[in-house]
Amino acid sequence: MVESFERKLREFARLLVEVGLNVQPGQTPVIMASTEAAPLARLCVEACYDCGAKDVLVDWSDDFVTRQKYLRAEDAVFQTYPSYAAAKTAWLMENGCPRLSFAGSDPELLKGVDPARMQTWRRVAGAATKEYSKALKANRYQWCVGSYPCPAWAEKMFPGKKGEEAMDALWDAIFSVCRITGDGEGVTRWKEHIETTARRCETLNQYAFKALRYRNSLGTDLEIQLPENHVWLGGSECSTAGIPFVANIPTEEIFTAPRWDGVNGRVYSAMPLSLGGNLADRFWMEFKDGRIVDLHAEQGEEHLRSSVDLDEGSHYLGEVALVPYDSPIRNTGLLFWNTLFDENASCHLAFGSAYPTCVRGGDALSDADQKKAGLNQSINHVDFMVGTADLSITGVQADGTEVPVFVDGNFAF
Repeated sequence: MVESFERKLREFARLLVEVGLNVQPGQTPVIMASTEAAPLARLCVEACYDCGAKDVLVDWSDDFVTRQKYLRAEDAVFQTYPSYAAAKTAWLMENGCPRLSFAGSDPELLKGVDPARMQTWRRVAGAATKEYSKALKANRYQWCVGSYPCPAWAEKMFPGKKGEEAMDALWDAIFSVCRITGDGEGVTRWKEHIETTARRCETLNQYAFKALRYRNSLGTDLEIQLPENHVWLGGSECSTAGIPFVANIPTEEIFTAPRWDGVNGRVYSAMPLSLGGNLADRFWMEFKDGRIVDLHAEQGEEHLRSSVDLDEGSHYLGEVALVPYDSPIRNTGLLFWNTLFDENASCHLAFGSAYPTCVRGGDALSDADQKKAGLNQSINHVDFMVGTADLSITGVQADGTEVPVFVDGNFAF
């Protein structure tokens, strides 16, 4: 059992580095990992050097320390971004360091933390790292988000199991949806998956829809206008240097940007949303001319409102993503309590910033010109799930022709 797990973990590390990040000779990747993720981080370091990395940096964090800081540090700590951290970010940008990070914290890590304190820090950190975030979203360098579970997350997912038993169950689920079997062929399987996704993106780009209309039995009745020169992306992307990479592993989505001022109607959530360790569930949002004008959640409404109120751009959508209901993650029957996984089990939207690459030539535009092109701007980007088994999405072309895109929760083509 131990030997089998080690083979799978090594195969997973290779997948993250060779396909996800696609490290090139002479590059200096940075790996952002919690102390829990040290076994995977070390294998990724090895894989980076095997790819010819010049150097490999590891930026460690610790969930216990993070929670204690939010609960016990002085208020002033959250009101100023440290100069040493800003200098580090600037150095990473200057040197074009590819970035690999792991999602895997306790879903309730920050439960009980004052929302105002978290919002203050997000604003301060968001403003200080704005240029870094913009470079990331514009694909100035490769980036990838993978995962490494922790016991609290595993026990949240499998409440009937404890400790090692829960961790084993979660690892089995992660390996399964990431197409890892231990036979060493994970990289090959992912390349085939990327090719399939690329073909579907090509079909959507040929339609050049003007708008998408969403309907389901929860009450979703929403129209989303798309920028004139929008581009559907998914599977693999390319950095501005032309290096392909996969931003999320796993990923099943195809996504683009909505017009920031072109969303009208109401949308209902299909799955719970974790916001800094606090859950918002069974919520709806009302849009008028792109802006969220009203919302309600049966659980965690104060946390949802706090996230939407982070800045003006958070009141608008920045992403529309299509994921078939019949997807590997949905078919596990599991709620992962982790956006990296749950967003790939359901069609989703995101309030906050758009990805400039979702408009042709968008990564070369100024902030003002991106806005004119229809792209929303914010220091925030929060994905929330809206896909259901009966979701219908209709694409509307410039001449008014309507094309079924989703029927009963799955692609119509």
